Parts: sequence; structure tokens; C-alpha cells
Amino acid sequence: MSHLGRTAVEIADDVRSGRASARDVVQDHLDRIAALDGRVGAFVAVRVQEALAEADAVDARADRADLPLAGVPVAVKDNIPLAGHPTRDGSPHTGTAAAPSDHVVVERLRAAGAVVVGRTHVPELSVWPFTDGPLGTVRNPWDLTRTPGGSSGGSAAAVAAGFVPLAHGNDGLGSIRIPAACCGLVGLKPGLGTVPADIGHDSWTRMSENGPLATTVADAALGLSVMAADPALAAAPDLAALGRPLRVAVSTASPVPGTRIDPAWRTAALATADALRAAGHTVVERQLPVPLRFVVRAAARWFGGTEADAALSGPARDALPRRTRTHARLGRGAMRLGLVAEADTDRWRERLDVFLAEHDVVLSPGLATPPVAADGHAGRGWFHNYWAAASYTGGFHGLWNLAAYPSVAVPAGVHPDGTPLSVMLSTGSTTGLGVRGEALLLGLAAHLEGARPWTRRAPGLG
Repeated sequence: MSHLGRTAVEIADDVRSGRASARDVVQDHLDRIAALDGRVGAFVAVRVQEALAEADAVDARADRADLPLAGVPVAVKDNIPLAGHPTRDGSPHTGTAAAPSDHVVVERLRAAGAVVVGRTHVPELSVWPFTDGPLGTVRNPWDLTRTPGGSSGGSAAAVAAGFVPLAHGNDGLGSIRIPAACCGLVGLKPGLGTVPADIGHDSWTRMSENGPLATTVADAALGLSVMAADPALAAAPDLAALGRPLRVAVSTASPVPGTRIDPAWRTAALATADALRAAGHTVVERQLPVPLRFVVRAAARWFGGTEADAALSGPARDALPRRTRTHARLGRGAMRLGLVAEADTDRWRERLDVFLAEHDVVLSPGLATPPVAADGHAGRGWFHNYWAAASYTGGFHGLWNLAAYPSVAVPAGVHPDGTPLSVMLSTGSTTGLGVRGEALLLGLAAHLEGARPWTRRAPGLG
């Protein structure tokens, strides 16, 4: 019996109970990767023999019956350490020395019984929301001519293609939620401190967080709970037990001046709002008030984080593609001008918390337009890449990174062109409902999944 198409929850239950072996599960997924990843390009490295040996070790573990991710194949983004493998971060200039040990998030995944089948591609230095670069191009399994997003594009493509049911990603300006929206997945960026970060030089001034990409809310919750070492997060709360309906603000205007929202993406957000309204929640259209200076400060941290990570490559930084060299140079300027400051988070939170005192959750479109072309970006200049990034993503994501608050992408139908639609749900790290922000978002996402089920795997790939 093939184990392909099973959720992480189902696979782990089968392996824990002995109905399936971790080796058979992992072999099925490795076979699919071998057959199809030549078309998708999700993986920079596939760990065939290592993964099978690790699967055998899971099958032999005395505590197998207690492992939350027993035998679940997972993919790890190539910008955090994985023992025995270099951390290339999408660049040939980052060195080839193998990491001596795992990042703590990888340690937790392995301890929970997950098997790492491979490393997934990112754009160079994980800067861009399209995953093309000197180490390869990743294609969207829904439409191979289009990007799966970025920078966790390889991880999202791996999940959408059915290569793994669960993948690791990280998000400094939308890098989990953008690929999730492009590929029809659930992708959650936790709030500060929920999951250990330690990404690159300084996690883009603490804007970047590690989190899961999955095809179901239950799988995303399970992955988050393991990464956070908090079993309570594995169960999304029942909204009916919260004591009152949620107050949801629908905000469909981009905070980036001049950005146009595709009508189908705006309609997806409004249709999701209607579904929540029909379920008894209080839903109002109210645009999130975002002073331009905070958009600029979030962008400055993006530039500054690139400069800090580029410096790690030493003299080889001059060989980075020109779009990324320019981005890093802007980062140096932003830091000299004092535009990258810890106080920005506090100031933006003060403004945002006033809004969140009246609204439990903010609902936004997941993107401004369908995904752009998969390639053709790496060889172009900075302005092309910046404007392509801003105009298709819509700029909805980064303000939640600046606030260090949780946010999740949830599938919301299919665009007339055949690519997925998505919405973004966001809130504060603490809520007035007795649950933490991540749990509230997972509960609301689970409600939407039940009310409006989505296609779990990209159609047409095979």
C-alpha cells in the first residue's frame, strides 16, 4: 500500500501503531521525489541512504509508540544547519563546510520521529519571494511556469507536489506565507519566541521565525507544536469554547502605495469574510491603518538583514548577483541612517495594539496577484526584482514580522487561471480570549478548512 497523499497526522498514527513502517513510508516519498523533482526542482539535496537509515532507526526506537511525528518524511529549508550538510542559503559563495550539528528545530523534528529526506532550495541569501538563483530554479507544482514563492519556495513546492506532507520554512517578510499562498498550503509564521529562530546573522533583526508548511491545519499545528516543544499547540482550539464570536477586520488594501489587488484575490478575502459572518462571527471591512514610515522600517530591516548575511560570505560577497549586492548596499545605507532599530517594533506594536483591542483577527488577501514567472529574475537588476516582489505579494506580510506577531496563510479557492487563492489571518501574540495568538489562528483556520475544504495536492503533476 502506498503511503503517498497521507497527512503527517495519519502517517505518524500508522507508524506508531505498527500498521506501517517508517522505512516503507520514506521509500514511497523518495520514489516520488526521484520521479518528479526533476520537473519541480524543490530539493538542493536528497538524502536517500541517510533518510532510509534514519527511518530504520525510527522503526527500532523503543519509544516509537510515543513519537508525535513517527516516520513522517520532512524537508528542511537550506538556510539553517543540518548536521553533515553545508548551509548554502541559495548561494555558491557561502562555503561548503558541513554543519557539525543540527539547528534546534531540526533536533526537535528528529526527536519527534520525523525523517529528514532532503534540503530545499531558496533564493540567494533567502532574500526574494521567487526561488530562482545560481543554485537552481524551483517551479510551482500547480503551474510549472510560475514561481512557488520564496524564500521557502523549495519547501512549499515539496509539500504541494506530495514529496513530503510537512516541511520546515522560515519567514522574515512573508517567506512562509507567500509560498503557502502560491502553492495552496497552510503556512504559519509564529510570534516571537514561540519557536527558536537563530537564522543567519541575527534573524533579520528578529523579524524572521521558523515555522511549518503543510496541506492541512492539523499537520501545521502538529509541526508547530514539535518545533515549539509545546504539545498544547498540536490541538487547534474549538472556537465555540472561546465564549464569544470573534471580531474580524477585513483589510484588503495593500500598505504599499501603487499596488493593485487582483479582483479574484480581493474576492477570495471577501468570500472568506462571508463564511465567517455566516458562522456567527462579527466581521467588518476596516483597513489596517499603516503609516508609511513603518512600511519603510520593515523594508529597511529586509535590506539590513541582507547586508548582515552577505557579510558572512566574506570577500565572496562581491560575486553575489547584482540584485542582491544592491539590496545589501541599501542595507548598509539604511543602517547608517538609523533606519534599522529595535525600537521600531515597539512603536509599531503600540499602533497595532490599538487596532487589535477592537478586532481579534485581521483578514487580508494572501497575495495581490497570482504567482509570477518561475525564472527570469536572478539575472535582472534590483528594481525589477523589488517591484516584481512588491506588486505580486502586495506587501501584506512584513508588518506582522515587524510586530513579531503570528500570522497564517490559509487556502481560499482557485483563481480563474488555475492557481491557488489564499487568505492571511493575523493577530497578536496574546489575545483577550484566553488563548495565545498561534492557537487562535489555527482554530480559525481549522474552522475554514471544515467549512470550505481545499485541494491538498497540486493537480496535474502526476
